[in-house]
Amino acid sequence: MINNKMNKKTLVTIIVVILILALGVGGYLYLNKKSKIENALDEASDALQKITDSAAKGVLPSIQTNPLENKPDINPADKANPYQDIKTNPFE
Repeated sequence: MINNKMNKKTLVTIIVVILILALGVGGYLYLNKKSKIENALDEASDALQKITDSAAKGVLPSIQTNPLENKPDINPADKANPYQDIKTNPFE
């Protein structure tokens, strides 16, 4: 009876160790595959950006990023206050 219990304990221990090793190897392979896929997507994105830049070079006119950058000053309220430079807080 003692030998039978030791064999069951040993068998359960061996199975647990094998499962832990299998999960570790599986997790490593999953993460390794995931990082390879992310690297491939990054490389594809970089290649696409290079292709787009080379295709558009010299073809498209330069595009102004902010169309309101040089807008005229037509707000009459800015010129209505003659006391703009006076401090309102005497403790500053």
